[in-house]
Amino acid sequence: MRPNRLLLLLCLLLSSPAFSDAGMWTFHDFPSQLVKSRYGADIDGAWLQRVRTATIRLSNCTASFVSPDGLILTNHHCAEACLDEHSTPDSNLIAAGFLARRRDQELKCGTQIADVLMGMDNVTARVQAATHGLDARAANDTRKRVLTQLEQQCEQDSRKAQGGPYKCETVVLYDGGQYWLYRYHRYDDVRLVFAPERGIAAFGGDPDNFQFPRWCLDMSVLRAYGPDGKPAAMPDFLHVRADGPAPGELVFVSGHPGSTDRLLTVAQLQSLRDVDLPRWLLRASELRGRYIQFGKSGAEANRIVEDPLNSLENAIKVRRKQLDALLDDRLLDAKRADEAQLKAKVAADPALAASIGDPWAEIARAQEKEHQLYLPYTFLEQGAGFNSRLFGYARALVRAAAERGKPNTQRLREFSEAALPRVRQRLLAPVPVYPQLERLTLSFSLERMREWLGPDAPVVRQLLVEDSPDTLAERTINGTQLGDPRVRQQLWEGGAAAVNASHDPMIELARAVDDAARAVRKRLEDEVEAPVDAATEKIAQARFAVYGTSMAPDATFTLRLNFGTVKGWQEDGREIEPYTHLAQLYARATRQAPFLVPASWMAARPQLDPATRFDLSTDNDIVGGNSGSPLIDVQGRLVGLMFDGNIHSIAGSYWFDPKMNRAIAVDATIIVAALHKVYHADELLAEMGLK
Repeated sequence: MRPNRLLLLLCLLLSSPAFSDAGMWTFHDFPSQLVKSRYGADIDGAWLQRVRTATIRLSNCTASFVSPDGLILTNHHCAEACLDEHSTPDSNLIAAGFLARRRDQELKCGTQIADVLMGMDNVTARVQAATHGLDARAANDTRKRVLTQLEQQCEQDSRKAQGGPYKCETVVLYDGGQYWLYRYHRYDDVRLVFAPERGIAAFGGDPDNFQFPRWCLDMSVLRAYGPDGKPAAMPDFLHVRADGPAPGELVFVSGHPGSTDRLLTVAQLQSLRDVDLPRWLLRASELRGRYIQFGKSGAEANRIVEDPLNSLENAIKVRRKQLDALLDDRLLDAKRADEAQLKAKVAADPALAASIGDPWAEIARAQEKEHQLYLPYTFLEQGAGFNSRLFGYARALVRAAAERGKPNTQRLREFSEAALPRVRQRLLAPVPVYPQLERLTLSFSLERMREWLGPDAPVVRQLLVEDSPDTLAERTINGTQLGDPRVRQQLWEGGAAAVNASHDPMIELARAVDDAARAVRKRLEDEVEAPVDAATEKIAQARFAVYGTSMAPDATFTLRLNFGTVKGWQEDGREIEPYTHLAQLYARATRQAPFLVPASWMAARPQLDPATRFDLSTDNDIVGGNSGSPLIDVQGRLVGLMFDGNIHSIAGSYWFDPKMNRAIAVDATIIVAALHKVYHADELLAEMGLK
């Protein structure tokens, strides 16, 4: 890192006492010298490479290798789909937990993958050269073709490379300021080894979600297998430090934060505040109520709805607090000030001003067009009008049938050659489908589509002349055979001929709305996405001219590293300590969920040390997607397992408040104690070098 960049970093990170961007740094641009100057820690290339190749991107979370035989540590809530996949009316693994004492007892997770980032190439120049001089729409189409070509060529080349083949993925950073090509080693055979009872993994349930103090053993253990059916050999893995981190200790989070919007313009933030978030919350809150009522209809219904209800409740709390953040005048005032400062610096450079024009005004105009397209795009293309796993299968089959016959660069990006293996895996996985829940969600979403688009909207008239939302949902779900993975496989392998000849009612529904959905997608891409992408690249050009890469890019569910310390905070005149302890778990327990301590923990209580640290807080900068990320010390050892943030961390989508924003982790101390004294999982402890 150049000395002037280090000075700029220090100024940026230290000059704003109210709000700052702590930074989710890429591994290819991590500010090691800043960490050295502030903490005296040496984070060199070897450290970064070892941590990078020990960190895993799951399909929905982060994880890390913790043994040389492919053992993976992540959160319980990241493995709930796998637990649900193997549950039955007589065996609820989410509630009861699971432990495989032999490798032949491990359970395959049908839709899970484990991606390890092996290499990164900057392809910005190639993308920008291909789009130079084109208008916004042509540039948008060309950019997608180039990105698809880069991925395809990368995967072809990787088949001949040492360590290959790789999955290749283009990554957009700084809102189009940089383009990278990431190469992943993918393990698509991931199996469940251990998970505790949900009662202890999510102790406190939704009432405690995004709160602290906490007492959650939010952990699970998976294992990656190679194509030969043997456990994956891992030269780089994280050793677990059994005593956890000390107060004030420097710690790092390596993971895949999902998304942040810290580089959005004021106009885009106002659209989120005024349009996107309120409308989403209205729909989701009503669906939550229907889920709750469904779950109260019986034990089996409660089991079926538990995982989707947990996910929905978490999402509602996130978006509600995001809306609160956007309603806080301090945020938009700070954003207006930042925007005005950048505009002033651009105006002071006539050449720069002439080259970019007024991209902020261009984005504002595009937001007005997006408001017009928001409802049809949301209900038709994003599928809010067809909330059904079975419909998702049908759409994937219908679109794959159409797209696979096209040249690779002319397809929808989600059906490119690089993307197809993942589409196929999800489509053919033997995941349970529950018709009673499918009828609830599909009828509800059809009702809301009729309400929001209006009964005279063409697609509503097309679908609901002879049917009501209830009868259409019942007819398609009762009549479809897509719940059977063998039927889906036959249609996938039969291609366009088989899909086009199918009279499955769910396939027919997907076909019936596909033209309208594609049309509104194309309009949004041309009238909103294209001008916004062109304008954000101009803003990125201005930002780079002023700041360079001294600020971290927004999160994009790609690998990042950030640094912080074990730290509490002050709130309402109280000092929130950074640790909780085991004794407090039993003191806080009640006789009813979600504060009911599982029987295994009650039985083990005499053998457990009440002073054992349970959960902890740090001032690391994380968001959703970091779930399951390892908390790492300076020596590169795992000292905790990230699983949540405090309520103030939700505003981290837009800003980072160093006084209040805290990340929450399971302390390594309680992980080791639980495996040893509660679950007697000595085989796992031995494999992790802890016994």
